[in-house]
Amino acid sequence: MASSGSYRHSSSGAPSRLSTKIDKQNSGAYATPKASAKSRIPASPSTGGGFRRSSSGPLPAQPRASADAGAVPGRVRVAVRLRPRNSEELVADADFGDCVELQPELKRLKLRKNNWESETYEFDEVLTEFASQKRVYEVVAKPVVESVLEGYNGTIMAYGQTGTGKTFTLGRLGEEDTAARGIMVRAMEDILADVSLEMDSVSVSYLQLYMETIQDLLDPANDNIAIVEDPKTGDVSLPAATLVEVRDQKSFVDLLRVGEAHRFAANTKLNTESSRSHAILMVNVRRAVKGRQDMDMGYRAENGHHTSSHSLRPPVVRKSKLVVVDLAGSERIDKSGTEGHTLEEAKSINLSLSALGKCINALAENSSHVPIRDSKLTRLLKDSFGGTARTSLVVTVGPSPRHRGETASTIMFGQRAMKVENMVKLKEEFDYKSLSRRLDIELDKLIAENERQRKYFEDEVERIRVEAQKRIAEAEKSCKIVLENEKTKYQQDYMESIKKLEEKWKVNQQSIEKSRAEQEIRTETKSDELLEVRNMLENEKNLRQSSQDEIIDLRNQVQHWKKLEESRGAEIVKLRKLLDSESSQKEKLEEEIAALKGHLLQLSVEAEETRRSLDRGASGKLFPGLDSLMSQANRNSQLRDPSNGPKPPVAKLSEQVGLQKILSLLESEDADVRVHAVKVVANLAAEEANQEKIVEAGGLTSLLTLLRSSEDETIRRVAAGALANLAMNQTNQDMIMAQGGVSLLSMTASDAEDPQTLRMVAGAIANLCGNDKLQARLRGEGGIKALLGMVKCGHPDVLAQVARGIANFAKCESRAATQGNTMERSLLIEDGALPWIVKNANNEAAPIRRHIELALCHLAQHEVNAKEIINEGALWELVRISRDCSREDIRLLAHRTLTSSPTLQAEIRRLRIEC
Repeated sequence: MASSGSYRHSSSGAPSRLSTKIDKQNSGAYATPKASAKSRIPASPSTGGGFRRSSSGPLPAQPRASADAGAVPGRVRVAVRLRPRNSEELVADADFGDCVELQPELKRLKLRKNNWESETYEFDEVLTEFASQKRVYEVVAKPVVESVLEGYNGTIMAYGQTGTGKTFTLGRLGEEDTAARGIMVRAMEDILADVSLEMDSVSVSYLQLYMETIQDLLDPANDNIAIVEDPKTGDVSLPAATLVEVRDQKSFVDLLRVGEAHRFAANTKLNTESSRSHAILMVNVRRAVKGRQDMDMGYRAENGHHTSSHSLRPPVVRKSKLVVVDLAGSERIDKSGTEGHTLEEAKSINLSLSALGKCINALAENSSHVPIRDSKLTRLLKDSFGGTARTSLVVTVGPSPRHRGETASTIMFGQRAMKVENMVKLKEEFDYKSLSRRLDIELDKLIAENERQRKYFEDEVERIRVEAQKRIAEAEKSCKIVLENEKTKYQQDYMESIKKLEEKWKVNQQSIEKSRAEQEIRTETKSDELLEVRNMLENEKNLRQSSQDEIIDLRNQVQHWKKLEESRGAEIVKLRKLLDSESSQKEKLEEEIAALKGHLLQLSVEAEETRRSLDRGASGKLFPGLDSLMSQANRNSQLRDPSNGPKPPVAKLSEQVGLQKILSLLESEDADVRVHAVKVVANLAAEEANQEKIVEAGGLTSLLTLLRSSEDETIRRVAAGALANLAMNQTNQDMIMAQGGVSLLSMTASDAEDPQTLRMVAGAIANLCGNDKLQARLRGEGGIKALLGMVKCGHPDVLAQVARGIANFAKCESRAATQGNTMERSLLIEDGALPWIVKNANNEAAPIRRHIELALCHLAQHEVNAKEIINEGALWELVRISRDCSREDIRLLAHRTLTSSPTLQAEIRRLRIEC
């Protein structure tokens, strides 16, 4: 290719005149090429100029006040990378050609419409499916990293559809294979190799933008970080984010591993580990430019050397920032198959990417208004597009013709981004901290000298004090001898006087004892008489007190009975009035029940007819018959009155009669009324908009009560289906667990024989298994054993729901083990699920096999389970999955699990030696 500013060096002749002109005007910046489109004549390779260095070397260091004077324009550099076909595409698209054709030597990409028509686009770099990670880093990220080391801000970003390799390109750690390292790891290696850790510093923040909330991946408790914008300069910062200083490559890889463990991911049809958030890595580099010699003299002063006065000038430092953005993949709901909370995540991702696309369009068209504040993602990337950072964008695409629309959208995003220009600025400022540190060294020397003199003075004082203490001790010793002699003399006199007093006391004591004996003989006779008189008085008092108490009790009883007679009379009057009002209300309720029976009977007939006409496995929900009833009811109502567009019969009945009255019919004594009522409630529960209303009206409690008390198979099947739909919401899951829902579902599973009833029950328990907070309680109330008990049915639909529940439970355990929350053996293994998992790991049914393979991989990730995995024969199943699984993501997960477990690796080596 042409000039020195491009990603690759030229092997041909000199650049064209246009390239020379751009080099003269924008030396050291990103040149702006002409955008290519369909049927456009390709531009000269020299017009694709990118990040260029000045021929005179790096830009000279300038103080902060002159940073704006050195601002130069730089265009956003865009490279496209093609992902090879995966195993599913090799099978599904075997008869179709790739929709993308690359011409890397011309830096062109052709997007095929069919076998005759195609559209041609040009990029700064075109990377084939065989391009190595090193090649991608050198052409996409290395020029930006070099500019960051020179003091400029830089941004590297990956954009593309879900499953096209964005995280593989940016965030691959390369622990198993160093050649597979991504841009993040390679960029930090170059930065640490170029900086001096004694005078420079490198610090890292790792964040994710999830559901329009900025969360700290290094500190999960910090989950709502605010964006702060400087009102003077307009710079965007995140002061509340965790900032960790990096000293070596190993600590940086450990930080990335911790961040990836906290990042949100989900299993979709396009990717088993689909990122549900935008990951943002910020690397802050601080380098000393001017005053480096002064800093060296300052370090010598710390070791005891003299520091001259002219070294007290503040050095100049450059502060730059590298931002690496792993955007969450754009996706279509009908292709990814997301639902529930995962659907809300996909909506948030698409909204933020749409806001980013609007900003790119506005910047490419030089619009007067750029909607940066429409999303937090666009606010964070304010400097990257149209700001002061050098930006490289890699767009990832897949070859499958099924995703041609998404591939075309990704390519157009990259084309528009190539039209955006940034004004790159060099930030320099004086390093007063280093100057302060050298002044602190001089101050420490003066303090040390002062302390030395103070120590000499204290030693003199201590010597004088010791001499004084010696003289005082000699005087005390002489006084003590005199005192001891006097004490001995006085003690002898004291003992003689005590002996004389003791003799006198004994004589007096004998005379006192004689007189006391005589008095006791006299008083014994008088005491007997006094006791008799006292006893008689006590008896009289007790008799009088008891008679008074009896009189008071009788009076109280008489008053109590009078009050009771008055209150009973008033209650009788009230009861008569209540009976009259109850009789009138009963008549009204009987009339309303008769009308509701008619509505419910008509609705039940329509529902049964529609349910017979539909395929049992066609709907994606757990209660397909009721969803079909809603769709048919909508069509019938539109045919009757297309202009007004009436609501479905069930919703119309709910509005006319009231949800509370429909729920009250669940307790009716008439069996037919209960059947029709529970079908209406289940139909309403199939719509997400009605679930909150049903729970608030007490519908969840009514369904659990009906499941507990009813013996009708139809009622239990429909009630279990309604609970399965309600269990898709996390709040409802907590309420179901709190009201003993798992125990009721387990009892229903043990009593039921109908496969459809068992499928509904298994689906409800499988939804509850996906909640991290409820796992211990779910297992304690018999949820896992109930799932394993239902496999006796043998029906494929039931087994698919059981496998899904086990996979959800194992994935939650694996996530908890990765975050360090548990070190115990898996609850699934303790309940005996491992033999069934091993038996069905190669099941013929694809849904059952896929869930069982995922569950087995997640169980093996926890080292505590390794011995059980080996004893039950699951090790060879893992080896088979890592080699023969049709799903590439599951195959890679199994391979990563086997290589990361020391116990499994040791067992494989032992068996190989024995063989």
